[in-house]
Amino acid sequence: MKRILTGLQPTGIIHLGNYIGSIKQMIDMQDKYDSFIFVADLHAITIPQDSKELSDNIKKLIALYIACGIDPNKNTIFIQSENIYHTNISWMLECNTYYGELSRMTQFKDKSSKNANFTSGLLTYPVLMASDILAYDTDLVPVGIDQKQHVELTRDIAIRFNNKYGDTFKVPEPYMTKVGTKIMDLQDPLHKMSKSSENQKGVIRLLDEPEIIRKKIMSATTDSETRIIYDPENKPGISNLINIYSSITNMSIKDIENKFKDNNYGEFKKEVADVTINLISEIQDKYYKLLNSNELDNILDKGRDKTIEIAKVKYEEMKKKIGLYR
Repeated sequence: MKRILTGLQPTGIIHLGNYIGSIKQMIDMQDKYDSFIFVADLHAITIPQDSKELSDNIKKLIALYIACGIDPNKNTIFIQSENIYHTNISWMLECNTYYGELSRMTQFKDKSSKNANFTSGLLTYPVLMASDILAYDTDLVPVGIDQKQHVELTRDIAIRFNNKYGDTFKVPEPYMTKVGTKIMDLQDPLHKMSKSSENQKGVIRLLDEPEIIRKKIMSATTDSETRIIYDPENKPGISNLINIYSSITNMSIKDIENKFKDNNYGEFKKEVADVTINLISEIQDKYYKLLNSNELDNILDKGRDKTIEIAKVKYEEMKKKIGLYR
């Protein structure tokens, strides 16, 4: 079985668009691959973070993903900073990576242009990402188009190291995830639902209270007609609500149009709110039970111990090949 590795940044709050567009795909992949999932907390500190908020987010993020359906029996789940070999491997890889390669990374150029006082971590974090991947002989790395360049750099670093020191790393492939259903902002249905949206009335967070969820859906922007038909170009608001309903209930667009052909927007919004609240309430129940038990720590301890054992072998192999021994 091929190994797949996914890193999750512990920043922001997961929303319905994340669940439908991304997490549901991860749930599907866990049955097809040897899946490793980690909290990329070391990556998060390339920009300033509130230490208390960062610490809280680390465990909460994993708890929420598990509550959504990420199965700890089908995934190796761990926290990046709890495995010292990631950074140790990263240093040896940095010494085999060129400044020019890092300075050409699109995300580095974009972020550094906005802040002249960027840290060196912003420049070198793609090498840490490479160590995350290469430490586990990863076959596939799920990425969006914005991260594909970093996986290509990882491949270049692995090939260079292999050529210089002998066969050491499996050269990974980027796994371009299929485009999931794109959930749009409820207030501005021409733009994706985003945790950074200025108007949070258009964003349904997975930890929102039920009545807040209902209020956001009932006040969602639609149009002056009353027909419940799927037409993203001319009816983006109602089409977005149809997408949400379809993704949660697994009903086809056509079946939804037929079911609600005699209903008005208010009646349809109520149905969308009901199914959304039912889903999120189930997620929240599991989430709070996890946070208030020892189960989450047990899962993370198991993942930490397993990954330390694997990464240590790779680290010792690299040291020996480079000449770092007495």
